[in-house]
Amino acid sequence: MTNTTPALPADLLDRALRDRGVDRFAGVPCSYFAALIPLLQQDGRYVACANEGAAFATACGFSLAGAPGAVLLQNSGLGNLVNPLTSLSAPYDIGVLMFVSHRGDPDGPSDEPQHRLMGAATVPLLDALRVPNWQLSPDPDELGTTLDAALHAVRSGRTAALVVPRGVMAKPAPAEQLPETSQRPGTEDVVAALGALLRDELVVSTTGFTSRWLFAGADRPGNFYMQGSMGHALSLGLGLALSRTDRRVFVLDGDGACLMHMGALGTVGAQHPGNLVHVVLDNQQYESTGGQPTAGARTRFEDVARASGYRWGGRVTSLSDLKPVLEHVGSQPGPALLVIETTAGAGAAPPRATASLEPDAIRARFMTEAAG
Repeated sequence: MTNTTPALPADLLDRALRDRGVDRFAGVPCSYFAALIPLLQQDGRYVACANEGAAFATACGFSLAGAPGAVLLQNSGLGNLVNPLTSLSAPYDIGVLMFVSHRGDPDGPSDEPQHRLMGAATVPLLDALRVPNWQLSPDPDELGTTLDAALHAVRSGRTAALVVPRGVMAKPAPAEQLPETSQRPGTEDVVAALGALLRDELVVSTTGFTSRWLFAGADRPGNFYMQGSMGHALSLGLGLALSRTDRRVFVLDGDGACLMHMGALGTVGAQHPGNLVHVVLDNQQYESTGGQPTAGARTRFEDVARASGYRWGGRVTSLSDLKPVLEHVGSQPGPALLVIETTAGAGAAPPRATASLEPDAIRARFMTEAAG
């Protein structure tokens, strides 16, 4: 039988939580929460964190202050918070309320390849971690009962999870399209320019729209498109660069992804690979999950890179500067980090690489190219 229950409005969920004393949230965005996060941001009740472990620890801080803290996350980030869940929340009896989107739900619609394994493992993993969990229903009549049960566990010192399937949360209203006034180039234009310039290098592109645009405009075997594993493009590129010192390796990163595991910059600085160039496309938002702002508006990635041991760090704000700066970077030993200020792309992003190529095919052809 088809479920005809309308999706749960974000403001209804927010009111129900506030009525029960839950007023502060931390998290990393998922498109399933695209309507809820902006609502919480309006009056400063949401902390945008670099990764899910940091978000969970922040929520523990809220709970320590006396009122239950809550976390919003995609299930792909569960692994990032296992450490503070098991070694902070559990031994100290600090309860946190988690909202976990269920990407790759085996009982739901088909999803992207990178979500399949975690989709099947989400509820068993929560069970193994002794986290009581409930599936959030779109039915408002069930909402209060579910929240009361979860918060009873939280107030007794246990972390509890509400698993959110696709379609349960209402989508946000379409945003008004305002004329673009920024002088920054669009991310898709920057990726197209990079694709045209990087024809012989090994390229690792981060998850999200960056890999989509690169695949659509400049596909070649020497591009490794990461879907998922957010924040780990730089570390993957480091392993390549250290193993293939005869090849120049470019990592096309995003500001949100770079923030997620920023400690990798210190590892790169310590290893000092002369053939690694790290490009950060900085539009100050998580574009593929709904345009939520990152925590990096004041972060100067190039300064952090230089302080971490990179040989060079710089920034460009226009396409006209890109080619000469890349030529300069390419003529010098690395590691180097280039920040390119961008705006969000115009219109819909193209399909993911895995709409045309299976992940193992992307890996196989890249390995053949890297061995050449």
